[in-house]
Amino acid sequence: MLLVLCVDLDDDLGRKTGFKTPVVGRDAVEEAAVALATADPEDSDVNVLFEGVHLYDQFDEEEREVAVVTGTNGSDVAANRKVGEEVDTVLARLTTGEDVQAIVVTDGAQDESVIPVIRSRVPIDGVRRVVVRQAQDLESMYYTIKQVLDDPETRGTILIPMGILLLVYPLFVVAEFLELPGVTFGVVSGLLGLYLLFRGLGVERAIDSLVDRARSGLYAGRVTLVTYVVATALLVIGGAGGVEELEAMRSASGDVGILRSSVALVNGAVVWFAAAGVVASLGRITDEYLRERFRWRYCNAPFYVLAIAAVLEGVSAYFLEFAGASYLAGALTVGTLLGVVSTLVFAIAESRFSRVRETTV
Repeated sequence: MLLVLCVDLDDDLGRKTGFKTPVVGRDAVEEAAVALATADPEDSDVNVLFEGVHLYDQFDEEEREVAVVTGTNGSDVAANRKVGEEVDTVLARLTTGEDVQAIVVTDGAQDESVIPVIRSRVPIDGVRRVVVRQAQDLESMYYTIKQVLDDPETRGTILIPMGILLLVYPLFVVAEFLELPGVTFGVVSGLLGLYLLFRGLGVERAIDSLVDRARSGLYAGRVTLVTYVVATALLVIGGAGGVEELEAMRSASGDVGILRSSVALVNGAVVWFAAAGVVASLGRITDEYLRERFRWRYCNAPFYVLAIAAVLEGVSAYFLEFAGASYLAGALTVGTLLGVVSTLVFAIAESRFSRVRETTV
C-alpha cells in the first residue's frame, strides 16, 4: 500500500485553521488545504497539502492513501515526537494486509529533518520537496523589494548598514576639507545615506507623528506646546552658558582635564537646565489639570528638578573651588529635603483629596 504523507512540522494547519490532526483521506486533506489557503494564502504548507492530493491522484495503485501529520510550533524535539505519534495513528487506521510504503511531501529542509522519525516507522520510497515557481518579471521584483522595505526587521537589517557605508565617504571628505569635485559626489552619497538611515530607523514616521502632535496641540490649546518651546530655548542658552564657563576657565587656568571640563559645563548650564525642566513640567501639569486627569503626585516634577539642580550646583561649585564644604553640605541637604518633603506633601494631599472625592460620589 502506498501512503502519501504530507508533513507540517510547525503545525500551521492546526494553529491557523483549527483542524485536528492527523488528517487522513483525500477529501479531508483537500478540505484542510482549502481551509489553510483561505486562512493564509502565503503559507508554503498549502502547496504541500495540494501536492499530496496531486500525488494521490497521480498514482494508480489500488490501495493508496494520503494523510497530513503535524508537529508543534517550538522545540524541534517535541515537534519530531508529535509527528512520530501521528504517523503511528495513521498507520493504525490503515486496514490493509499489504506492507505500507510512504512518499513524504515537505516544503523544505526544516520539515525534512523529521524523515528519520518517519523512516523508523514505515519504509520511505521517496521525498517530494515542493518548490513554488515565482514570476521573474520586473513587476514581481518590484513588489518583492517593496515588501522587503516595508518589513521592519528586514529594513533595519539591510538599509541601516547600507546607509552607514554610504556615509563613510562624505564624512571622510568633510574631515579632509577638500575643495575638489569629489565633494559633490560625497554630498550626494551622504544625502542618500541619510535617506536610507531614516528609512531603516523609521525616522520619517517619528517626524510625522511629532508634527501631528504639534498640530493637534496647537489647535487644542495645549500649554505644553508653548512651554516646550520655551524649555528648548532655555536648554540652548544653558548649553551656551556651559561652554562659556568652560572657555572662561581655560583662559584663566590654561588646559584643564576632562573631569574639570565636565564639571565646568554642568556648573554653567545647570541653572538654565533647571529652569527648562520646571517650565516644561508646569506646562504638563497645567494640561493634565485642564484635561481633568490631574493627580497631586504630578506636582513632584518641578520640585524634583529643583532638587537635582541644587545637588549638581553644589557638587560642581565644590569641585571648581567656587565654594567650600559647607556650601556643598547645604546644597545636598536642600536637594534631599525638597525631594522628600514634596513627595510626602503631595502623597498626603492626593490621599485625602481622593477620599473626599470618593465620599462625594
